[in-house]
Amino acid sequence: MFPHGGPGVALLLLRISVGGVFFLIAAHSSLVSSTHLLFGGALLIAILLSIGVFTPVLSVVACTSALMNLLIGPDAGKLLYLFAILDAAALALLGPGAYSLDARLFGLRVTVVRPRKDASQP
Repeated sequence: MFPHGGPGVALLLLRISVGGVFFLIAAHSSLVSSTHLLFGGALLIAILLSIGVFTPVLSVVACTSALMNLLIGPDAGKLLYLFAILDAAALALLGPGAYSLDARLFGLRVTVVRPRKDASQP
């Protein structure tokens, strides 16, 4: 669930990339850049995503933001947003990796489920 080594470093780089692109998209939007609270929220989401807190949820937020900018944003129709959508979707599906706060918070846990005894067998 939380890969180490090369795949973990790759997920770290992907998290930083998605967080940075999310912040740049939000900063470029006229609505967010004019409202300090929304700008601060976008910065907070980008930082949390980069350090790996609630990665799947925040990746969906970044993916949705890029999708909305692709469809109805100030630069609607730019295919550059498609790459941001694909990267955020990949991160949401892959997870945060070993070098994240999610890995420290939730850790590597193994749940052992014992087989249930059937009532018909002695």
